[in-house]
Amino acid sequence: MGRRLTLYILAGMVLGILAGWVLHASLPATDSRLMQWVDYFQLLPDVFLKLIKMILAPLVFATIVTGIAGMGDSAALGRIGSKALAWFVTASLVSLGMGLVMVNLFKPGVGVGLDVATDVGDLNVAELTLRHFILEIFPSSPFDAMANNNILQILVFSLFVGVGLTAIGEHGAPIVRAAGALAELMLQVTGYVMRFAPFAVFGALAGVIGTRGLGIVVTYGVLVSEFYFAMFLLWVLLFCVGGLFLGKRVVTLFRYIREPLLLSFSTASSEASLPKLFEQLDRFGVPRRISGFILPLGYSFNLDGSMIYMSFASIFIAQAYGIHVPIGAQILMLLTLMVSSKGIAGVPRASLVVIAATLSQFGLPVEGIALLLGVDTFLDMGRSATNVVGNAVATAVITRSEGMLQPLADPDAGNSYLQQPNRTSAAALS
Repeated sequence: MGRRLTLYILAGMVLGILAGWVLHASLPATDSRLMQWVDYFQLLPDVFLKLIKMILAPLVFATIVTGIAGMGDSAALGRIGSKALAWFVTASLVSLGMGLVMVNLFKPGVGVGLDVATDVGDLNVAELTLRHFILEIFPSSPFDAMANNNILQILVFSLFVGVGLTAIGEHGAPIVRAAGALAELMLQVTGYVMRFAPFAVFGALAGVIGTRGLGIVVTYGVLVSEFYFAMFLLWVLLFCVGGLFLGKRVVTLFRYIREPLLLSFSTASSEASLPKLFEQLDRFGVPRRISGFILPLGYSFNLDGSMIYMSFASIFIAQAYGIHVPIGAQILMLLTLMVSSKGIAGVPRASLVVIAATLSQFGLPVEGIALLLGVDTFLDMGRSATNVVGNAVATAVITRSEGMLQPLADPDAGNSYLQQPNRTSAAALS
């Protein structure tokens, strides 16, 4: 099923682009029928993302609880958590730095010229504060956190539950087994949901191309191509660092995560690939007690694609207005982005919010974000896929450093991974 699903997703991408191009060429932008068709196409990815969100909360909760209970050692949990945070901070700084280097090298904004009066919409920069970030970490109710799919809050609650179950020992064994069964159930449901993925990919691309046409890519071709080249270099760097720990197996890792990458890229959502990424890392040999802890943490703190985008876009806007930003100010901007980006949990249009706040703080025109809105979807596709790469490499490297990386399973073996020995069973965890 795995290889066929990849082919179906690729076919959905091609057909979606063709359908969108035909729609855009057939109906003028002022025709109400155009938006009706776009709405119909957009219904497909909207349904798919709702199904993914339906899975996320119970899957993250169950995998973290069983993972921590399976460790049975708070020292191991602290060690793995420390390694993960160290990796995340380093990767964030490298991603931000690479964005600054590449935007200064290419200078894509030079000579663009922007209209200061352009409306950028509602960006709630007021929420981007240290107080908001700290409050956003802790759930007032686990049910509210799960209802809103707040991964960071679910992570905190699950940590308390997992550590508590470890402390009470045998009394908590039934709950651990139930959590393990819930994780297996959610992965089975994931298999069903993934069969709808090619249709979601088709609808997402048909809707975007139908609305904006292929010309939008040409119009912003310089910005898009240079940004994608910067992300490609980041991918190379991530896999090279991964190769230092994983050896030739890092090439295999890329092959195993191809489906999560395609899903994130085509739907412009890192969230869409999380269940599938769990499954593929299982097959790569990462025990669920490791991936179940690191991946949710990474989805809150290790967004490499978003990092490189924010630094690239901030200086691009300054260049577009002909504003020179000294190197010292750029380094300070990098550190500001580093800190402020960790407080975006639960903030709509998070990357744009961080960019707006940073521009405002450094006296740069916030209105410049208007230039990004036209191609934000295409840029978001790349940065979502990059987020998947960063978290997959981080999880595999940390697992290897703990000496817990297990033999490979067939990435195209359908649901046979449920019987693979590298999966941590509920019985073993109890």
